[in-house]
Amino acid sequence: MLEVTGLTHRYPGTAGVRVAIDDVSFSIESGELACIVGPSGCGKSTLLRCVAGLISPSVGSIRLHGGLVTGVPDDLAVVFQDYSRSLFPWLSVQRNVEFPMWWRSIPRRDRRSRATEALASVGLPDIGGRYPWELSGGMQQRVSIARALASRPSLMLMDEPFASVDAQTRFELEDLLRRMRREYDTTVLLVTHDIDESVYLGDRVIVLSPSPGSVVAEITVALPESREQITTRESAEFVALRGEIARLLQKRTDP
Repeated sequence: MLEVTGLTHRYPGTAGVRVAIDDVSFSIESGELACIVGPSGCGKSTLLRCVAGLISPSVGSIRLHGGLVTGVPDDLAVVFQDYSRSLFPWLSVQRNVEFPMWWRSIPRRDRRSRATEALASVGLPDIGGRYPWELSGGMQQRVSIARALASRPSLMLMDEPFASVDAQTRFELEDLLRRMRREYDTTVLLVTHDIDESVYLGDRVIVLSPSPGSVVAEITVALPESREQITTRESAEFVALRGEIARLLQKRTDP
C-alpha cells in the first residue's frame, strides 16, 4: 500500500542546513499495523509529515496505492499527539468528527451516520452534543480516533497519539486501536518513542537511528493477534523483542 524510497529531508537554519531524516526506505502492506520507533529528535514526526503530504521531502519519493504522493491524499487520516489542539473547541463532538467529511462532498445524512457509528465504536455513543473542553484527555483522544475512522481512510497515520495521557488510559487506547484496526480494516503507521508500545501494538517495528534518522532494522512482531496488556507484556516473546529493539537503539546512541 505504502512505499517510501530514499527519503531525505533537510531544514534550512541560521547555523546551516539540518538533515532531519536521511535515505529512509520501507514499505507497508495493506492491513498492517506498523510502528516507527526511535530516540527523541530522530526525525520521526518529519517522516510522518512527509508521508502525509504535509511537507515535501528534499529527496526521495512516497507512493500510496502505487501513485506518487504530492499532497495530502483523500483516503488518509492523521491522529496527532496533542488532541487538545487538533479538536475545534467551538464545534460539538459530533461536528468535530464530521468535519473532515465536509471537504469530501459526503452527503449530510451519511456524515451524521458515519460519525455516530465511529463514536459508538470508540465507546462514546452518547456525547455527540458535548464539546471537547467538557471531556477528559482520554475521551478527547477517542474523539480524534473516531474522527479519523469516520472518513474510512485506507491509511491512518498516528504521531505519538497516546503520549499525553495517563498509563491506564494509554493501555485502554492501545487496545482500542488494535480492535478498530481489525473492525475497519485500516492500515496504520504509528510513530512512538516507547519501545513497549511499539511491540505491543505492531505487526512490525521499524527502528530509526538518532538524528538524522535512518532505518536501522525492521523487526517482525510474531506475537498472537489477540493480545492482553498484562499477559502479553509478561510473555517471553514480548520480553525478547523489547530487548532486541532496546539493544539496537542503545547501540546507536552509545558514544
